[in-house]
Amino acid sequence: MGTTGFTGWLVAAQFGDETGFGMLWRELNPAVMRYLQVAAGDAAEDLASETWLQVVRGLKDFRGDEPGFRSWVFTIARHKVHDWHRQRGRRAAAHLDDAAAAALRAADDTEEAALETLGTDAALRLIRALPPDQAELLLLRLVVGLEVADVARLLHKSPGAVRVGTHRALQRLRALAAPEPAMVTL
Repeated sequence: MGTTGFTGWLVAAQFGDETGFGMLWRELNPAVMRYLQVAAGDAAEDLASETWLQVVRGLKDFRGDEPGFRSWVFTIARHKVHDWHRQRGRRAAAHLDDAAAAALRAADDTEEAALETLGTDAALRLIRALPPDQAELLLLRLVVGLEVADVARLLHKSPGAVRVGTHRALQRLRALAAPEPAMVTL
């Protein structure tokens, strides 16, 4: 898809065209959902709805190009996640029962096996195992595809900190995905 297509959809959506908005939604919602699934788990669909509702409300006032629009949408999504975590922190914590504990990702999953057999869901579970700041960096840079400068602005970090943080997150992800060394018995 070229920039002309996206720009055309954006302008049309800003003038109330449902088809234009639908095209923007189809283009960005899969990445929004992946981001929210890692950042907020089961609340992802609700937060995505809230994100897109806020996008609709502010669309007429948005000024910028495709990268700016993508950054704006993910800024909204990120704020929704932070609000959700704040609200969740005020509620009593749920206890982890045996069935829920059994459903957690095993530490011996390999990156290659996860991607081959389980696809995107397994990759997102693997990213979810990272510390939240590292998971967010990988999602925004690699899954969403935002540029370093956009991620730096969104996270209030320097571009260098984003690059270093992304590198460290990838190293940690590789360590999580590495198979356990096999025991050799003689």
